[in-house]
Amino acid sequence: MLRIKKLDLFVLKSFLLLFAGTFFICLFIFMMQFLWRYVDELVGKGLEMSVLAQFFFYSGLTLIPLSLPLAILLAALMTFGNFGERFELLSMKAAGIPLLRIIRPLIIFCFFLSCISFYFQNVIAPKAQQQLWTLLVSMKQTSPELDIPEGVFYDEIDGYNIYIKSKDRETGIMKEVLIYNFSDGFENAHIIFASEGKMEMTADKQHLQLHLYEGEQFENLKSQTISSKNVPYRRETFREKHIIIEFDSGFNMIDGSFLSERSDSKNMKEISHSIDSLSLKADSIGRSIYDNARQTAYQKVKYSKQDSTRLAEGKIAGVINIDSLYRAYSLSEKEKALKNATERVTSLSTDWNVKSLQIVETDKNIRKHEADWHKKITLSLSCLIFFFIGAPLGAIIRKGGLGLPVVISVIIFVLYYIIDSGATRVAKSGEMNMVLGVWMSTLVLAPIGAFFTYKSNKDSVVFNLEAYLNFFRWLLCLRTSRHVSKKEVIIEDPNYPRIDNDLDELNNQCETYLGNHSLTTLPNYYKVFTNDGHDNVIASISEKLEELVEELSNSKDQAILNTLNNYPILSTNAHKSPFNERWMNILAGIIIPIGIFYYIRIWHFSKRLDKDLRSVIKYNKEIQERIKEQATI
Repeated sequence: MLRIKKLDLFVLKSFLLLFAGTFFICLFIFMMQFLWRYVDELVGKGLEMSVLAQFFFYSGLTLIPLSLPLAILLAALMTFGNFGERFELLSMKAAGIPLLRIIRPLIIFCFFLSCISFYFQNVIAPKAQQQLWTLLVSMKQTSPELDIPEGVFYDEIDGYNIYIKSKDRETGIMKEVLIYNFSDGFENAHIIFASEGKMEMTADKQHLQLHLYEGEQFENLKSQTISSKNVPYRRETFREKHIIIEFDSGFNMIDGSFLSERSDSKNMKEISHSIDSLSLKADSIGRSIYDNARQTAYQKVKYSKQDSTRLAEGKIAGVINIDSLYRAYSLSEKEKALKNATERVTSLSTDWNVKSLQIVETDKNIRKHEADWHKKITLSLSCLIFFFIGAPLGAIIRKGGLGLPVVISVIIFVLYYIIDSGATRVAKSGEMNMVLGVWMSTLVLAPIGAFFTYKSNKDSVVFNLEAYLNFFRWLLCLRTSRHVSKKEVIIEDPNYPRIDNDLDELNNQCETYLGNHSLTTLPNYYKVFTNDGHDNVIASISEKLEELVEELSNSKDQAILNTLNNYPILSTNAHKSPFNERWMNILAGIIIPIGIFYYIRIWHFSKRLDKDLRSVIKYNKEIQERIKEQATI
């Protein structure tokens, strides 16, 4: 029986409060981004609030699956960041509760959210997507609100160009109105000029009324005469004139049944049926083009009567040598033959390219359907993946609030979006396997989530800069330098007479080692990869050197302290073999490329050890001289 403990309720409550806020914030951001793409098509058309409400409602439904992963990532980062910042996570782990046990209720909840996301994408989103696109197309076809600007020609009314010099915004009176009416054709243009005018919409918003005062009208009458040389026209002067223009400014919902063929307006079952239908269609078109190509491109050779007689008599072979036949032509016949061949090839190429467009578009439609089919699964799984990235990452960084978690969430989501959109676009173009392209973001981020979860569960250090610096130092054969400074409080002064004798002994050990080993020559490849990697003599020299440096660091003499900073830090095993285990050394030596890398690296460390031992001898002598100088003072 499943028992819900207080810890589970505490973790769920902390997560749900943040998730509710982050979800609506993310949904709002995505809706604003979606609205910004179509703002030019919607502004200035006098749309009713009910239409705009439907637009926001359907767009919100389609964007819920995209908002869930980002909201989960941000909420998980903030929740476990708060736990770490308030030491609540430390208390839980101190009580013996591992991280996986702490996040278990949230894993179940995020799995439930993944199922909801899949349900939205497969059942609700296709219907909402069709309604949304129907609204968008209807909005685009809606005429804009009539607001004629001053000083420019306004052509938003079909068949009319209207110019006004100035306009009174309060009364609506327009000054110096010029109207070009091309509704009967350009050759039958009506030109109207009025000193003043006023414009208003009829109650049914289907017509536009123009009230013009003190003006003239010019009208071509070409349609009333047969001759085009002398075109009569009519001129009319008026004190008041009223014109009615058809102008539908109302919102009319179109029939969106044609949008049901879009891949994002179908569920997974409908997409599978569409893919089968499109595949059959592509095969049928391909077979038709192939049969047509064979009939048009490959035709029987028609012999002339003379050639047929010679062929029957056996004077020419059944298989004609085209080159010989071409050489037998005269210059004009060659030119004609080449011209006919070029025209024939060009015609066939153009014909096949036009016909192949059907297959190209069908294949493109198939790939789009396949991508949307897989996208419904990958976008649902991203809820779980983002949780397994956000929860352990929040436990590692231990920073709550909206600062660092928001920055990290945006970076991770942008990385996911770039990988997903880029790989999906390449897959839709046919240059990459569809499954690999659509699942690329999952394949990249899932291991990252597993890595963070493992590291956080083991309390391993992930963002310790020193650990990564040490790795690169090891890779590039770099080492840290000493930083010995004068101490403000010294409990015990160095024993200089004993240290002088220890320095002599250390010099003897270094000189003996240098005499017994040729560190600057190329080492034996076999010996490098067959020993265990331990050098007890160098380890003893390094240990004794560090003890002397530690004791001399209590000195008050700045010259001695400066000399101590020049001492190298000895590598005890890097000059012998790559690893401490013999079997690993043998394996590295067998794999030649890896063996050569380590062989050159070991030779580098050997030469560096030779230089370091000579430096130790040099600086030992400098310190001994300084000790003798202090003894004489």
